[in-house]
Amino acid sequence: MRVLVFGAKGMLGTDLVEVWKSDDVIPADSGEADIRKAGEVRSLVAGVRPDWIVLAAAYTDVDGSEQNADLAFAVNAAGAENVARAASEFGARLFYISTDYVFDGSSTVPYEPSDAVHPLNVYGASKAAGEQAVQRNAREWCIGRTSWLFGARGTSFPEKILKASESRNELKVVDDQVGSPTFTKDLAEAMLQLLHADVRGIVHITNAGMCSWFEFAQEVLGQAERASVRVIPVSSEAYLRPARRPPYSVLSQASLTQFGITMRNWRATIPDYLMDLRKAGKLR
Repeated sequence: MRVLVFGAKGMLGTDLVEVWKSDDVIPADSGEADIRKAGEVRSLVAGVRPDWIVLAAAYTDVDGSEQNADLAFAVNAAGAENVARAASEFGARLFYISTDYVFDGSSTVPYEPSDAVHPLNVYGASKAAGEQAVQRNAREWCIGRTSWLFGARGTSFPEKILKASESRNELKVVDDQVGSPTFTKDLAEAMLQLLHADVRGIVHITNAGMCSWFEFAQEVLGQAERASVRVIPVSSEAYLRPARRPPYSVLSQASLTQFGITMRNWRATIPDYLMDLRKAGKLR
């Protein structure tokens, strides 16, 4: 199987390329093709002729999207349309990485793929538009929604917490937003299994379990032996940011387990994550 990965130098894309040893994987980033430019995308896909295309390239700055809506939609929506059209033209199946932020957080039970989307912020709206573009333009597609990504190959929430703990004894973290942290290496492994299963439709892919950002920070600091740093819970209102976040964005794993795929609890991934940070020289 030949697989073309857009966004291969990103946090998820790097892990995807690293774990994907069983197939012919062609990594691509903006240097090979800017997904905002249909001609560049078409030329690359025409040259590679992949069986699958994985679209992991995205504009993921949630707060930055509020000030740069045009950029967010150009990458996450128009870019997705360009890739979907090229995939359709050259007979490739498309796997589009999406997000829990397409939901508004009003649910009290984990979201299913069939639940109606209603994003609260520009980033979520741009990814929802990307999902629609994929469904309209790709012949064979899968949309994989995930949440709260963290990995050693890019800057993410736990790394920021660990960095802050080096110079501060107290950290304030919101405790009224709940989701499922997802380790990029585990996500990459699950995606590999899904593509080998020739998946179609929308699938929710996260590590098991749920927590608040406050609990996430506590767990990371505890496992990094920095439990002496006090984590203070605060409300979202007390920690205002440009983009609104869904208060509850846990994704149901039912659509994943139907393929016989299970993912470990997010807490069990922290030792591997910390080891990767140390290998990368990001953690003492």
